[in-house]
Amino acid sequence: MTPEHAPETYVGLAADEAERLARTRGWSVVRSVPPGSIITMEYLEGRINFEVDDDVVTHCWLG
Repeated sequence: MTPEHAPETYVGLAADEAERLARTRGWSVVRSVPPGSIITMEYLEGRINFEVDDDVVTHCWLG
């Protein structure tokens, strides 16, 4: 993984900015969820996940 694709590069960005950036970097699926959400954790190639609190990305992970 190249540094610009590292999940931590999205933390602290506004949610809409992070989503735009992820799509320009080639992520086909961008999922944003509020903290504490119950979500499926199956790995999906090409997906990036953002935990968003008050419109700011607080956590990011791949798959």
